[in-house]
Amino acid sequence: MNSKIDATKTVPPTRVASPAWPRAKHLPVGRLHRMAWRDVGAPAGEPWLLLHGGPGSSCQPGMLRPFDLSRQRVVAPDQRGCGASLPKGRTAGNHTAALVADMEALREHLGLECWSLLAGSWGTVVALAYTRAHPQRVQRLVLRGAFALSRREVGGLLLPSSRVRQSLGWGALWPVFPGTVLPVALHRLTQLIQSGTPGVASLRAARGWGLLETASAARSQRRSLRHAALDTPRLAASIRREWASMRKAEKRAIARLTRPGKTRADRNAFAKFRIQAHYLRHGGFTRPGALDRGVLQAAVHGLPVDWVHGRFDAICPPANSRRWAALGRATGGAVSHVEPRSGHLGHEPAMLPALRLSVRRTLA
Repeated sequence: MNSKIDATKTVPPTRVASPAWPRAKHLPVGRLHRMAWRDVGAPAGEPWLLLHGGPGSSCQPGMLRPFDLSRQRVVAPDQRGCGASLPKGRTAGNHTAALVADMEALREHLGLECWSLLAGSWGTVVALAYTRAHPQRVQRLVLRGAFALSRREVGGLLLPSSRVRQSLGWGALWPVFPGTVLPVALHRLTQLIQSGTPGVASLRAARGWGLLETASAARSQRRSLRHAALDTPRLAASIRREWASMRKAEKRAIARLTRPGKTRADRNAFAKFRIQAHYLRHGGFTRPGALDRGVLQAAVHGLPVDWVHGRFDAICPPANSRRWAALGRATGGAVSHVEPRSGHLGHEPAMLPALRLSVRRTLA
């Protein structure tokens, strides 16, 4: 069913206000990889698998905020080559089917019969692939800001318009020229990012890619702020603080573009975008219609699915979740679909309460 989230209402706080973020453990997966994972919350609580976005990102402590960690257990893996997983940035043997196998190996390692999934952005692709392969191991899904792997989404990020280039003031530094088609752009970026000995152009590519992500997230927040300011002052004030923080990050990223020398942040960025370029060049290693089949699999097995998508998301269009929610509902699925007045990120002022309501639904 469709419903509206009032982000101005108080949401009960997590009982464990500042959960520890433990040191990652490692599980050997395949011949080449060791997957990092963390186990947080109540050991005997309701089990959840947390799937991060990217591709190439990692799980972070702030991603625990939707959960009640006194009654829920969160297993938070870093996907192959990501975050604390080893080898960092490794693309060999790294594809979506392998990620699904890794999650199933982790479930078996932990001795869990089944678990619920919270996934965001690229993580929704992995979640639907896992559901398609192992529906009997899934209790329910909460999918935020669903990513459809479309050219519109990828091109919207990596082929910035002249207006965006001008607003960021660094158009000449981005190695993808206006008018470049997406496959050529991805090939060019992959060549630069995969370089064993990064030069100036490679460094600018990695830094510029990060800047484009930050700028797109800030653009989403600006849109949500503009609409909230019309009739929800309290929400607007919260969004304004988040947007100001994002703008500062954007300005710092612009200032770093031409800074000489490679920092630890640059090394992390190379690893992240090496994975991301690898997956995007191969269409997420997902065949046409595979995401639809994941949605249908969830419906056939009666799995509750909450689609939570920011109304002003400038990275993954809300139409993604609308279409899949409609597909699941049309085939008899237990579907909830909400569009909080937010952008793409999970911690935004209107998004976080929506996620909390979905994630904690069974605890009431």
